[in-house]
Amino acid sequence: MKHTLIPVILSGGSGTRLWPLSRQQYPKQLLPLVNRYSLLQETVRRLDGLEDIAVQPSIIVSNEEYRFVIAEQLRVLGKIGKIILEPYGRNTAPALTIAALAAMQDSDDPVLLVMPSDHVITDISAFQAAIQKGMALAESDMLV
Repeated sequence: MKHTLIPVILSGGSGTRLWPLSRQQYPKQLLPLVNRYSLLQETVRRLDGLEDIAVQPSIIVSNEEYRFVIAEQLRVLGKIGKIILEPYGRNTAPALTIAALAAMQDSDDPVLLVMPSDHVITDISAFQAAIQKGMALAESDMLV
């Protein structure tokens, strides 16, 4: 059975690790550190051109302080996504749980691709090849 791939992008944080570049209102994932796009935008763009997989709009888990910046960065790319706001940052497991619950409302048995928004991946072809392999395993009911 073909599943739907739903990207889940984790974009929380407090903006303290890369000071003085990042600040509370602009943490590192919202900054253009490698090129003209922010790390968040690069995370979204990594799936462009992915073939033979039905990719749904991303679910971005963040906090209230970044909601408008994230929405604007998606708009600049011409992308849509569901932004889920955490009332309190509680690390990865609660963020993924709420994203999984949201994904299940919109799709029957989706496959989630979890991507932190502050990583730099330069070999997009290799990244997409890994997604292709992982998706094939997920369609065989395996956890990847």
